[in-house]
Amino acid sequence: MLHSMTGFARETVETTLGTLTWEIRAVNHRYLDVQFKIPEDLRPKEQVFRQQASAILGRGKIECGLYFRRATDQQSEMQIDTELVKLLSSRISEVSAILPSPAGINPIEILRWPGVLQQREVDAEPLFEEASALLDTTLEALDDMRMSEGRRIVEMLESRCVDIESIAALVRLRMPEVLAASRAKQRERIEKLDVEADPARLEVELALLAQKIDVDEELDRLESHLVEIRDALKDAKPVGRRLDFLMQELNREANTLGSKSADAETTKAAVDLKVLIEQMREQIQNVE
Repeated sequence: MLHSMTGFARETVETTLGTLTWEIRAVNHRYLDVQFKIPEDLRPKEQVFRQQASAILGRGKIECGLYFRRATDQQSEMQIDTELVKLLSSRISEVSAILPSPAGINPIEILRWPGVLQQREVDAEPLFEEASALLDTTLEALDDMRMSEGRRIVEMLESRCVDIESIAALVRLRMPEVLAASRAKQRERIEKLDVEADPARLEVELALLAQKIDVDEELDRLESHLVEIRDALKDAKPVGRRLDFLMQELNREANTLGSKSADAETTKAAVDLKVLIEQMREQIQNVE
């Protein structure tokens, strides 16, 4: 099933250690680029998180943020190192005795001194296990969103393929008429010159002209590319680059059709094809 490269997922879990929240944002990119913003306690586990993401995501720029809010324990949280506070107070008194008119010390400034407030260390292993399980859940939610968006892209591409087929069929249906009109126009021009033309040479020239404006080969290739596109849409593997290449091929055939055009209707058909192909290309830029 086709996957979009854009998506967002956010999952939260309450643990005995605190609240964990994963936020993942995904946008289109040429390859897989996964970036992590995680607490320092879990920084050594970043490579494991990266492997989890790579196992599910194939392409895109992925921004993963892990946010941790510690559970508060009034008995053990924010303990004050009283010995350090006493030492700081003693040193402040010594400095105050030297200065002529020292300002008062704000207790908050003392609390900000490194080491005055002490927090218990978090056990990283249980925290990692919870974060890893939550990451899997968040990645699944992101993948579901990308798959849902992919289904809408498939519907759009299928619709444009049908429109392209209709235009190609109309051009093919009109080709005998276009060739006949071109042949008649060339004969009329020769007659206006009032010269006697070699009938055999004239037929050869008219045949060469018909060959130059005949677009059967281009229409055949166009229809062949549409078959390839539909096959790609059913593929379970990432097909974004393959579809992008097919858009280039479709655009090439539309350009050739326009350059070979011998009447206004065929020119209009070539322009309509290019508009449809561009609409498809814009959507395919977002396909994994």
